[in-house]
Amino acid sequence: MIAGVYARKSTEQNGVSDEARSVTRQVEHARAYAARKGWKVADEHVYVDDGISGAEFLKRPGFVRLMSAVDTGNRKPPFQFLVMSEESRLGREMVETMRALYQLVKAGVRVFYYLEDKERTLDGPLDKVMMAMETFGAELEREKSRQRTYDAMARKAKAGHVTGGRVFGYDNRDMLDASGKRSHVERIINDDEATVVRRIFEMSAAGHGFTCIAKALNAERVPTPRAQQGRPAGWSQSSIREVLLRPLYKGDVVWNKSRKRDKWGHKRQAPRPEHEHVRVAVPELRIISDELWNAAHAKLSARRQNYHRPERDGFSRPVDGRQLKYLLSGSARCGSCGGSLIVVSRSHGKRRAFFYACSSFYKKGSTVCANNLLTPVPSADNAVLAVLESDVLRPRLVDAIIAESVDRLTRPRRSDDSKRAAVQRAITTVEVEQQQLVAAVTAGGADVSALVAALRERQERLVHLRAQLSALTTPPAVPSCDHAALTQAARQRLADWRSLLRANVADARRILAKLLDGRLTFTPRVDGQRRFYEFTGKGKIQDVLEGIFEVAVTTNGVPNGIRTRVLALKGPRPGPLDDGDAPDGTQNCTTRLFDKCSAGDW
Repeated sequence: MIAGVYARKSTEQNGVSDEARSVTRQVEHARAYAARKGWKVADEHVYVDDGISGAEFLKRPGFVRLMSAVDTGNRKPPFQFLVMSEESRLGREMVETMRALYQLVKAGVRVFYYLEDKERTLDGPLDKVMMAMETFGAELEREKSRQRTYDAMARKAKAGHVTGGRVFGYDNRDMLDASGKRSHVERIINDDEATVVRRIFEMSAAGHGFTCIAKALNAERVPTPRAQQGRPAGWSQSSIREVLLRPLYKGDVVWNKSRKRDKWGHKRQAPRPEHEHVRVAVPELRIISDELWNAAHAKLSARRQNYHRPERDGFSRPVDGRQLKYLLSGSARCGSCGGSLIVVSRSHGKRRAFFYACSSFYKKGSTVCANNLLTPVPSADNAVLAVLESDVLRPRLVDAIIAESVDRLTRPRRSDDSKRAAVQRAITTVEVEQQQLVAAVTAGGADVSALVAALRERQERLVHLRAQLSALTTPPAVPSCDHAALTQAARQRLADWRSLLRANVADARRILAKLLDGRLTFTPRVDGQRRFYEFTGKGKIQDVLEGIFEVAVTTNGVPNGIRTRVLALKGPRPGPLDDGDAPDGTQNCTTRLFDKCSAGDW
């Protein structure tokens, strides 16, 4: 008999060895419990989420893997038992936890909690009521824990103590109580970093911009903030701006400016109204005088007034109310550091020459990125446009896709018993969830508005699932398509786009946004004495067919609601069609620009 194990802990345990972590102990105790029962724990079915809230379900990797493992359609799950320390490990959000438990039990998995030596059963109404009450208790405890944490953080903020991580310019110092345990954390000024902070304000007050300040500091290799998201360490425009706008440097603590989670407990940053902000004066932490602060912010205010920011058109960022003048601005990045490519100019006789260059090198300095390679704007633009015209806007490529799509649209579709059964199971699941929610509302004591919202969401899902079941049961009418007309319309679209690509930058930027999936990566290369850029990227061609014909789209959601796939009429993944190529579905579009060619789910 095979058993799986699930372990979870909400808070991260930084500085704790793997052996001492709570999730490690949970797994060990679960293994011991399974051994006493005579079950064998399969290593591939030990699922762990460390440092993730029980209110999270979609962003919990271990939980998602667990639910995917038991979602095997009509086949038996790979294990017969699931062992946890207690029910709250599975989740602390009532509706989602009940749904997950229902899916586990319905799939044939018996769920056991080793702390109580108890099995979760759903054999009758009483078992379901008990499940609703216990999951409600877990969610209520989460809410109480949140309130306790909020109250503790508010007390710390009002006392001027640390409520988060480290701030550049300060060190965190643990303060101990009479028993020798840490009671709170206080900030103390770090003299070396404070000197850098003062220098930033002085340079801003003198009229220097963010880029100038960042490059000067990086060149001198002064202390820098901790690098974020794998970026190279160094001062940047954004970090300079953050320093200049942080009121802590003038001795003011501002806490509770934003909330990290929504009412469902999901991570979603959102600002709080100003009347909820907590402001505390801490003069002992002042690094910047009021005079220097006011001087720097006067310059910032004057600089803001010089920039007019009209509404964006959805494709580019206006500069002084005009469209960006360069094709690849915002659409290309450096392959060495990931920074954006910007346009710089050089004197070239009686005129200026313009080049694409790495923004990290030119705005932060060579200590952050050593890529100093320039490429002329016209040469780079022409190279990109040439590949777009030859590899993406190729008529034969679109002809092949249209031919296959028309064939699939006009081909009679057979009913799919497995899909129909899956939708029927999903309908049964949602109906059971509705009954459980009604029971929870009747029991009282919960957030009725949240339960009513959950009921409404289940009703909407039922309507959608029943419509989907009806579509699968009733063979759809075969549409009438004019292959020649569709091909002609697509060819006309390609001809229009080809001419617009060379006509003006604004139109070309709009088309580029439609044809690129993400940004182009320009990587500097060396071949003997030659230095050049090699650029790569991903292309998409679904917008070529946009508006020419409609494709029926269905949503196939698995019963536990964890994974969702949008399925369109699936055709071949076309390759780089040459004169002799055919869309046999075996090739990927591999050219020197595009390593993937896609049109929705084609």
